[in-house]
Amino acid sequence: MRLTAQDLAVRRSGRRIFSDLSFELGPGAALMVTGRNGAGKSTLLAVLAGRLKPESGTVTVREVGEATLSECLHVVGHRDGLKGPLTAEENLAFARDLLGAPTASPRAALEELGLGHALRLPVGYLSAGQRRRVALARLLVCRRPLWLLDEPTAALDTASQAVLAGMMARHRAEGGLVIAATHQPLGLEDAQELRIEAPRTTAPGAARSTVAADEVWW
Repeated sequence: MRLTAQDLAVRRSGRRIFSDLSFELGPGAALMVTGRNGAGKSTLLAVLAGRLKPESGTVTVREVGEATLSECLHVVGHRDGLKGPLTAEENLAFARDLLGAPTASPRAALEELGLGHALRLPVGYLSAGQRRRVALARLLVCRRPLWLLDEPTAALDTASQAVLAGMMARHRAEGGLVIAATHQPLGLEDAQELRIEAPRTTAPGAARSTVAADEVWW
């Protein structure tokens, strides 16, 4: 899968969030989206996920056959998107069936995240870190090439962060893409960084962006 964002601009409630934002990712690539709170990191992920329409610019995918972009991605956002009364296993089974991966094993996914003991516990009884791991386990019950992760290490302890780093490394080794909005290091080797800065006024004709080898500014 190849993903290209070209000249993206987003305005919300009359305020320009970002503009002239471009990048391209090929198989196995990773992009860390960084910046202060409110800079537009989550907004960018929402655009890539198709949840928010940009004011201008395009997002295109190639080498995915007949699949649409929405059929190629997983999103793990700030909210875990879990049903509290359902068990961890039932939440993953629902995601598996909804996404069309009937042979995937919720048990195996939970065991990989260190939650085999919580298989039959209602998610409402779990800690914040445990619920986060259940949400991340959804990435394993239906394989999709693009992972969009918004602060994926939130509430995770050091051991769980290492497990996530291993999941992302394996996903990339299989040709998958990872785009993560984060304030923390994620253990993504050779990742590009897209740092979104606060809008600033520039004089007419002045440069608005600086591009380095592994870092993009707008």
